Amino acid sequence: MDENTEGAPELPGLPATSWAVLGLLSHERELSGYDIKKWSDRSLGLFYWSPSFSQIYSELKRLEKAGFADSRLVAPEAGSRDKRVYRITGEGLAAVRLWARTAPLDPPVLKHGPMLRLWLGHLLEPDRMREILAAHRAYAEGMRRRAEADAADASADEAWTYPRLTLRWAERYYTAERDLAEAMLADIEELEGERPWH
Repeated sequence: MDENTEGAPELPGLPATSWAVLGLLSHERELSGYDIKKWSDRSLGLFYWSPSFSQIYSELKRLEKAGFADSRLVAPEAGSRDKRVYRITGEGLAAVRLWARTAPLDPPVLKHGPMLRLWLGHLLEPDRMREILAAHRAYAEGMRRRAEADAADASADEAWTYPRLTLRWAERYYTAERDLAEAMLADIEELEGERPWH
């Protein structure tokens, strides 16, 4: 702990998903569950978590119970049902700031289906392995385009300055995944030339 956090209150044992939702609220706007879902799909879903509505509402209830968020009902602009909007509290903002500054970083866990199939490549025909890698290359390119588009959409909103940088990271990550799949396809061609497949 550095000198700026000495004597700071201990963080509650919330799951990382709670901190992610609180982080979405940390731009100090009132957001509905729908808004949070939309924001998370446009940013968090590319690198960390793509929540369901039920997960979002569970986390919002947990945050309200902890005193980190509060909510109110507002009349809709159109339609007949009120909607509940959530806002971060001062205590919640202090907590998420402390968490972002001091919580230990979990290393990324690589759970890579195409890589597992490549590892088991001795059990597959070369054509099937090429199909798997080509599909992954296409998936990575689609995700790269999505990150690029979301970053462009976010450029007009000052609150999205750092989420936009994260989207650029995601764009570069999926570019690398696409290029790795392409390199693996080339490696398979080279391997095929060196020895027969079983």
